[in-house]
Amino acid sequence: DEDNVLEAGLGFAVKTTKRDFIGRDAVLRKREAGLSRRLVQFRLKDPQPLLFHNEAILRDGRIVGPITSGNYGHHLGGAIGLGYVPCKGESEADILASSYEVEIAGERFAAEASLKPMYDPKAERVRM
Repeated sequence: DEDNVLEAGLGFAVKTTKRDFIGRDAVLRKREAGLSRRLVQFRLKDPQPLLFHNEAILRDGRIVGPITSGNYGHHLGGAIGLGYVPCKGESEADILASSYEVEIAGERFAAEASLKPMYDPKAERVRM
């Protein structure tokens, strides 16, 4: 399985008006076909458990995929992780309106979901 810049929410970084670059055709095909999944950032509401990878993501009580990477977010005060969520034909609002949990060692923990970075989503801290 391959990741796509549009599914990862990085379409702003790709200039498809450029004549030739590796992957241009794949980006254009994906844009035309629509997204089947989106990369979502999760933050557990309970600050105690940790995320690493392969923990199950539950959307509205149903397993939809694994956490692909996770760690502790010191500025956010809890575990954060990334994972792809199926979204065929859904808007960003539909994706975020769902209820999310992450299963760790057989126990489910409520999670907040975001399509943007939870820490400094407007990149204000890097501006000078």
